[in-house]
Amino acid sequence: MTGELRRRVAVALAAAVVLGFLGVFFAWPVAAIIGLGVRGDVGAVLAEPATWRLVGFTLGQAAASTAVALLCGLPLAYVLARLVLPGTGLLRVAVTVPFVLPTIVVGMAFRALFGADGGVLPIVLANAFFNVAVVARTVSGLWGHLDRRMEDAARSLGAGRLRTFTSVTLPALLPALGSAAAVVFLFSATSFGVVLVLGGGRLRTLETEIYLRTVQLLDLPGAAALSLLQLVAVVAALLVATIARRRRETALRLRAPATTARPPQGAEWWIVGLAGAVLCGLLAPIASLLVRSVSTRDGWGLAGYRALLGTGQPGTLEVTGLEAALNSVRTAVDATWMALLLGLLASFVLVAVRRRFVAESLDLALMLPLGVSAVTVGFGYLITLGSLPGELRTSPLLVPFAQALVVTPLVIRTVLPVLRAIDDRLRQAAATLGAGPWRVRREIDFPLAVRSVLAAAGFGFVVALGEFGATSFLARPDAPTLPVAIARLLGRPGELNSQLAYAACALLMVVTVLGVVLIERLRVGTDAVEDF
Repeated sequence: MTGELRRRVAVALAAAVVLGFLGVFFAWPVAAIIGLGVRGDVGAVLAEPATWRLVGFTLGQAAASTAVALLCGLPLAYVLARLVLPGTGLLRVAVTVPFVLPTIVVGMAFRALFGADGGVLPIVLANAFFNVAVVARTVSGLWGHLDRRMEDAARSLGAGRLRTFTSVTLPALLPALGSAAAVVFLFSATSFGVVLVLGGGRLRTLETEIYLRTVQLLDLPGAAALSLLQLVAVVAALLVATIARRRRETALRLRAPATTARPPQGAEWWIVGLAGAVLCGLLAPIASLLVRSVSTRDGWGLAGYRALLGTGQPGTLEVTGLEAALNSVRTAVDATWMALLLGLLASFVLVAVRRRFVAESLDLALMLPLGVSAVTVGFGYLITLGSLPGELRTSPLLVPFAQALVVTPLVIRTVLPVLRAIDDRLRQAAATLGAGPWRVRREIDFPLAVRSVLAAAGFGFVVALGEFGATSFLARPDAPTLPVAIARLLGRPGELNSQLAYAACALLMVVTVLGVVLIERLRVGTDAVEDF
């Protein structure tokens, strides 16, 4: 067998493993939901005025959250991309932390800030808080590559700062802004934990309504019809994001970021001030959560943290808070190694495939699980996986499988840019000197990509640790993860339950922050525009 034939066989086997997993654990459950929705009385569901009120609120709060995230993210993007300031690394960590916080922790943080009644404003602000990092990092990745000389030329011809921004900078940033807006809108429209905690049972989106109809009302056809409606909206948003990203990839790569950043001058200090105000806004809910976790009726105390060794008020949990935390760690570890395996195989395939159309189609298919509602996927598992042999639907591996599906696209997005940035001449030189394909990968690719792989592992672990949408469907009552346990504690009255829930949120948040710090230390920069 020739070297080229061995390479093609290896690529085909890797693609078969990745697509097989995607087919069984994503396409099949989602197709089953679509089929259930089509077979049910979709017309009756769509004819209900309540359905369109749900659609209106879902889209309205997502649009408002997107607008707030864009307004807050732009000053941060400018500071990260264009200014040289001390503490930029800490700013990058502080901006990233909200995005990887478990959604239920974000909901609890805003509940601590605004009170238990919730409302539309806390939901909008919480979704914006969660997604400011998407805007800041996506736009700054492009802004840092824009050539300042174009703006300087406009200023020298008499244009003011505002006209220079609107006529030179903003048009160049529109692809990144469009891509970020589409992603933020998508995440806000499918927000689950935030709306569940802050909606107070009065405010519902399609995502929470699907959950309630499935778990409480047992209205599976109605839930499937709503899932179908939501799926159409999600696919439309993904297509917009893909088109915007393609425009961004073909339009830029002008200057290295190091050549466009400089110390702030003149009016740029106002932008620094705005970025500082946004940073304070990001830190306020986190601080409120930490304060609430040590607040008791009698003053300050650690009753909530001590309660982690118990099960809350009688009859609330079947396991202690500590056991729920250990369940979270175990499932996150399993999900991480699964996602790493799948993500590395997928990255290997995407680098090896030489036809651009095939590579782009495969890339889009691999990103779909990131956009489709986790609640829809979890619902799909309930109605499909019972058909497989081995009682998979009750297996402890079911939750890691669902979490790996969410984490794998993030692994690909972290590792793939680095693999593509490796100069192929290095591989060719090694092959010319007699190294086989596997030795080339071991000696060339692995040493250059290992830091990104470790960063992807850390990113995947913290995301899996806080995954709530699919896990809330699949976790058994005797083996809940910590986010699921928090949701159950919130659904029961009692001061001890409340204190335990806030302490568990604080614990999750500390672990997440440590994970983000590790990721930032391991992150590898490339000359390509940064992909969030």
